[in-house]
Amino acid sequence: MTDRECMLLALEQARLAAAEGEVPVGAVITKNGELVSTGRNRRESGKNALAHAEIEAIDSACRALGGWRLWECDMFVTLEPCPMCAGAVINSRIRRLVYGASDSKAGSCGSVINLFDLPYNHKPEVISGFMADECGSLLSGFFTQLRERKKSE
Repeated sequence: MTDRECMLLALEQARLAAAEGEVPVGAVITKNGELVSTGRNRRESGKNALAHAEIEAIDSACRALGGWRLWECDMFVTLEPCPMCAGAVINSRIRRLVYGASDSKAGSCGSVINLFDLPYNHKPEVISGFMADECGSLLSGFFTQLRERKKSE
């Protein structure tokens, strides 16, 4: 799979999240170009602060591959990871992180802070802003609709 195909799958996961009333964030993990796992935001439906797309995708990849070290894997996510998810990328040894939209409120790969600049034992390769327009449009459209719904209530 190409990087574009992977991000399109992550966007598909994000759209599924939006259809479920969740903030539209999707993630995909691949190994050697083959799909290993997907994840999407499910914080509201799961009533769980840990139910981020990245955490779901990492958990599923660990189960599929039979171990916690994902050092041969790449993650594609529609939104810049928060501190928890950036930490999970470090701890799972994800080889490469590709994300779309930046997150000025919680982004921990350069927007608010860059956890990968700190002296942790693992530093993934990071590609930021990949398909940022598509990823950002999905998020901004979701929040625009949410505000409009709240006005009409």
